[in-house]
This record gives sequence, structure tokens and C-alpha cells, in this order.
Amino acid sequence: MQSNELKPFLLGTFALLALLFIGVWAKMLYQAKQKGDDWKWPKPVELVIGAITDFLDTLGIGSFAPTTVFFRLGKLVPDELLPGTLNVGHTLPTLAQALIFITLVQVAPMTLLPMIFAAGVGAWIGTSVVGRLPRFQIRIGMGIALAAAAIIMLLSLLKVLPAGQDAFELVGWKWWVGVGGNFVLGLIMPLGIGLYAPCMILVSLLGMSPLAAFPIMMGSCAFLMPISSLGFCRNGKYLPSAALGLAIGGVPAVLVAAFVVKSLPLDYVRWIVVSVVAIVAVTLLQAAWQEKKGNAAK
Repeated sequence: MQSNELKPFLLGTFALLALLFIGVWAKMLYQAKQKGDDWKWPKPVELVIGAITDFLDTLGIGSFAPTTVFFRLGKLVPDELLPGTLNVGHTLPTLAQALIFITLVQVAPMTLLPMIFAAGVGAWIGTSVVGRLPRFQIRIGMGIALAAAAIIMLLSLLKVLPAGQDAFELVGWKWWVGVGGNFVLGLIMPLGIGLYAPCMILVSLLGMSPLAAFPIMMGSCAFLMPISSLGFCRNGKYLPSAALGLAIGGVPAVLVAAFVVKSLPLDYVRWIVVSVVAIVAVTLLQAAWQEKKGNAAK
């Protein structure tokens, strides 16, 4: 498939995914209401969190870790519902990002498509596991995932990890590593680690331009998140009001970030994010430890 054929194909695919996701999610919410599940519309604070985190997400910081920080500081979402709420709520803003960056940045089709597909398959498998985990294991998993995200972000800020080169295509063994690596990232994404920072590091290690990471990571997330999100919707392991707040507040923020702001001096923001994410990772692991001690004492 040539580049000029790939762009309309992907744009059409992601637009269709967005419409299907809206339709299926709305149907599930309606059915839940009919069954007596009294879910609420989002609070103003949830809309603001969606706008802030997806604004930063579009600029390359990521949304999962900052959203987890806000939700835990405000005690808005129970820990066991965090993975599902993050995936469901950020799906539509991520689809909007994919539509924008696939239009703006050209990546070789035989690199972009397999990496996107691999991430989606990984997420489908990962969601079936995460959705059945108890709160203790989710706290442990998210604590480790956030700690890993903080370390990756810190190493990037310290210029320890490679900045990448200028390739927009992977060939040979690098292609296999890239596709396999994205599968693994999709597999662990339902835990709440997010895909952006690890994917940026992956493509940089393989000699690709950091700019090439944007359509790859956003296209991957746009493909895998509807898959994982509908899984969380089916098993009810998410908070509807918070997820709706992320979606409704996030989509306009994506458009502002992509077309109005475009770039900001974000190093100071990244340092703050790294610090707070590390603190939240520690608190999650402490909560898991306290829960384990409490269960052992019973």
C-alpha cells in the first residue's frame, strides 16, 4: 500500500472506530441506566482533568500518568477502577490525535500498520487479564507501571536515553523488534502505564525520528484503546462519570494543542510530572502493602 493510499485508509478506519465506539458506549450506558445503574454525568473537575491531561498528551507528555495523579489526589476514582476509567475516558481524544498526526507526519506504511496492529492485539489480550484482577493486584501493577513510566521520563529528561535519528521506516531486524516491542507495550497498557513514553523510547532506540513516534504511538493507541475500553465497559470495571469527563473535556483540548499551541517549553512541566508520578507510584504500592497486611491480620 502506497503512502498516498495509506492516509485515506487509516483516516477512514479511525473515523469509523470513533463513531462505532461512541455508538456502542452510548448503548451500554443506556442499558446500564435501564437496569438501575445510577451513573452520573461528569463533574466540572472531571472535565477540567480531561482537558488538562489530553492537552499535555497531544504535546507528547502522555495522559495516563497525570490523570492517575489527579484522580488519586482528588479521591475521585477507586484504585481498582483506574485502569478501565483511563482507557475508556481517553479513547476519543486519542482517536482525534491519531487523525491529526497521521495527516501531518508521513511514516512508511509497512512500519506504521504492523506496529499499530501489534499494539491492538496486545491490548486485547491484556484487557482480558486486567479486567479480572482484584484491587490488590491492580494497585501493585499500576504502582510498578507508574514507577517504570517515571524512570523512563526521568532518563529522557537527563538525556540518558537516545534522542533518535531521522528514519521514518524500519527494515530487517529493527522491523521485528519494533513490531514485537509495540505488542508488549499494548499488552501492559491496560494496567495504566500508557504507551507514549515507552513507544517514543522504542522508536528512538531503533534509529527513527522522534517525530515518527507521534503517528505510531497515537495510531497504536487509537487502535488498541477502543478494543480495551469496550472490554472494561462490558465488565463494568470503570467509573462512567470520570470517563465521560475525560472524553468531553479532552477532545476540544486536543484540537487546541494541535492547531493553536503546537509547542510549548515543557521541560519544567515534565519535571513536575515525573516527581508527582513517582510519588503516586509509591502511594499505590504502600496502599497495596497495607491491604496485604490487613488481609493477613484477619
